[in-house]
Amino acid sequence: MNNAFKKAASFVLAAAMSMSLAACGGGSSPTGSAADSAGSATDSTAAKKVDTSEHVKLNMLVLGNKPTNGRMEAAIAEENKLLTKKVNAEISLQYIEWADWQSKYQLALSSGDGSVDLIVTATDWLYAWQSAKKGAFLPLDENMLSTYAPQTYASVPKEDWKDCTKDGKIWFIPEDQYTQYTNHGFYYRGDWAKQAGIDKVTKFEDIEKYLAAVKKNHPDAVPWDVGAPNNLSGLYPGYIQSHTKDTVMLGTDVGNYQIFYYDNSNPYKAICPIMDSNEFVDFAKLMKKWGDAGYWRSDVLNYQGDTTNLMYAGKSGADQHHTQSYITDRRPNMDAKQPGSNLQFYYWGMENKNVNKDLDTHGAMAVSATSKNPERALMVYDLIRNDKDIYYLHNHGIEGKDYVMKDGKLDHPTGWDATKDALDTNFWAGRMDKYEPDATNWYSGKNEIYKELSSFAGKYALGKFAFTPDNVSSEIAAVADVCNTYIPSIAYGKAGDPTEAVNKFRQALKDAGYDKVLAEIQTQLDAEKTADAK
Repeated sequence: MNNAFKKAASFVLAAAMSMSLAACGGGSSPTGSAADSAGSATDSTAAKKVDTSEHVKLNMLVLGNKPTNGRMEAAIAEENKLLTKKVNAEISLQYIEWADWQSKYQLALSSGDGSVDLIVTATDWLYAWQSAKKGAFLPLDENMLSTYAPQTYASVPKEDWKDCTKDGKIWFIPEDQYTQYTNHGFYYRGDWAKQAGIDKVTKFEDIEKYLAAVKKNHPDAVPWDVGAPNNLSGLYPGYIQSHTKDTVMLGTDVGNYQIFYYDNSNPYKAICPIMDSNEFVDFAKLMKKWGDAGYWRSDVLNYQGDTTNLMYAGKSGADQHHTQSYITDRRPNMDAKQPGSNLQFYYWGMENKNVNKDLDTHGAMAVSATSKNPERALMVYDLIRNDKDIYYLHNHGIEGKDYVMKDGKLDHPTGWDATKDALDTNFWAGRMDKYEPDATNWYSGKNEIYKELSSFAGKYALGKFAFTPDNVSSEIAAVADVCNTYIPSIAYGKAGDPTEAVNKFRQALKDAGYDKVLAEIQTQLDAEKTADAK
């Protein structure tokens, strides 16, 4: 999921709830392996346990802009032929487009009109637990899953099912067999770093050496071209992650900002580095220094241009996003557009190994509480996730038209253009590593990066915590306004004296009701700790 969308989620989602990726891949058409044969037999067993004599049409709610090139419809039409043959059903996609997606998504969940059967969800950025609490999802159980989604049920480990279970009910199916890292960091040009005698950026402070070198050696480029409207917090999250053992507490956002954390040694204690730590003052001072040095544009607080494309054009020396984007997008594009640039990636927490793996429920699938055909919906999901023919049609399209295979890797036909020809079915709720070979243009060092991260990355400690802000909604709104006033200006060195700015910010937070919000989070955390101990 794109970070620009992710950052804006919480407050609008909260209000809508009475408070609230995508990866390339592909593969050749299957030729009838033993696993496929076993899967077909299991499909038939499930089909016998439900009356499939009536043809049903199912609807899956997905996020993203609906493609207009006809490729999605063509692939789904072929997929529906197979679904009809196997379980006498067909699927269509209902898109929640990115413009005002938070409100539209929650509106679709709350409509209750029975028009949706399967729902792409997530516990971190789509607030799945809150949606379940509001009654949007059908509670599932082992008998239902083993009957109607037998392949999925058997392949998901018990521990992963526990991550989807509350109050004795399973609320969604995890995307637990797809490997990705969406931990964020800083992209920089290896060629420009080498020119300046910098071997590699391995800690946050090394960024300054690189930016200074770009400023000196490449006057036609901005060291880090960035616009605050698309990156409101600047480098603050990365600074905290790289200088502490703190982790952002998901689902406790105030407006567009994540200010509440937990210490990794005590996850049930809510903390706020902005209020309580010297690190935030140090960060403010450093950003003031960098801003004064001209490491980003002077109109950074208002600029809304596409700074990634400016890096591709050689006009910016850096960019900021996550591991998956580096592997599948930024590095390949830089190799093509700036040959020899050798784009590198320093991820937040590299120096202190403060990185978490993606949640198994960073993508998940739920059955709508108002689905008229929940059993068939599960059967169709089981096939999309596990049947190789159907998976490839749904996620990669029609071989020869949407993709081709080269030496075991995914490629596209000659003349294929992502801006015009992309499939965009956005099945971020059941992707499988075994059906997602690398694309030919992906960075060849992917496996080394994954191996390094997997050697130490931890597990997010509060995967089932679902903060409900109803009791402090007005205070959250006020705190969000204060954050919007202070965080961008501090993060880009535009707030005047940094110590004075931080002190004013902290007082304004208290005046807005920060203490009440923190206390409510802690109250709910205490209850979660008790529940988790059972």
